[in-house]
Amino acid sequence: MSSPTKKGTAMYSSVKNSATMKKLIAFLKHDFLQEHYESLLLVIIIVLLSLAIFKPEIQLKQDVKNYLLLADVSQSMNAEDVKIGAKTTNRMAYTQHLMKKVVADAECGTYFSLGVFAAENVALLLMPLEVCKNYDEITDSIDHLEWRMAWRGNSRLSFGIKTAETMIDYLNMPAYMLFFTDGDEAPKVNAINKLDLSRLQIGKNLLLVGVGGNLPVPIPRYNSSNKWVGYWSSDTKESSAGAVGVSYSDTSIDEPDPTVAYAEYDRYLSQLDTQYLKKVAVEVKGTYMKGTDSPAFYDHVRQLKPVANIVTDYSMRWIYLSLGLLLILLTYLPNIIALSKQVFRKYAV
Repeated sequence: MSSPTKKGTAMYSSVKNSATMKKLIAFLKHDFLQEHYESLLLVIIIVLLSLAIFKPEIQLKQDVKNYLLLADVSQSMNAEDVKIGAKTTNRMAYTQHLMKKVVADAECGTYFSLGVFAAENVALLLMPLEVCKNYDEITDSIDHLEWRMAWRGNSRLSFGIKTAETMIDYLNMPAYMLFFTDGDEAPKVNAINKLDLSRLQIGKNLLLVGVGGNLPVPIPRYNSSNKWVGYWSSDTKESSAGAVGVSYSDTSIDEPDPTVAYAEYDRYLSQLDTQYLKKVAVEVKGTYMKGTDSPAFYDHVRQLKPVANIVTDYSMRWIYLSLGLLLILLTYLPNIIALSKQVFRKYAV
């Protein structure tokens, strides 16, 4: 059994320790913090800047935008009936311009893949890449799009959309497809070759982007060396699979003198087939919009909802830098308080 003396000693020791802790806390709160206020802030600022430089990102699961940019590379896309600024250019160059603007306007964390359409199939050129880390690679790939990528000459848009739905399964994540095309099919759709698209599931993530003018224009024809040799003739168009109804890999057909229109009235004419593209969009339950170099077009693309939910990098750099800037301002706080007191005293007297 403890004696009263021992209990008193224990209580005294406890009170003494408590008082010591309070003095220590008071010292840290007042003397230490006052003396080392700026130093502590500078240490924290250095830590935040180091994190911003060496560890600017963390892994988070979040909704992201993933676009599949699909370009029609049939030779009708070489028709010159669109303008970039005041300069008339061909549909392919205009498609490249629109694609690069979409990429440039995208926020960091947006993903882009790239593909081409020809004949009845599509080919994937780029797997999904994050735009800020791979901007040069994406835009360089867009710059190299051209008609010689096509493996056959005919153009069956409905078959291409069906194939694109299958191709999206090969991507690492769901994607919103922007299909840039003039809608000039060859051969034209009829009751025999029409494909039923009503069962496709791609529609909710499909935007058909119409590229081209509303007036018929001739289609330039090039040889396998990409040299202009004339314009496609109506006879060649009708007797072949399409406006580019030859196999580009077979240079014996294109060299040395590919068949071209012998007179202006013999030229095959092409234009943006808006009505057909709208009809296809309705059939697959997708959307159609004419591709224009305007804020309205880019805003529409920018407002498309995210379609993928993945673990991806989330940038913390702006948070670290913002906190660092705030702490730098706080280093001047004692001076500001002292100055305020002096001003107050001066006017109080």
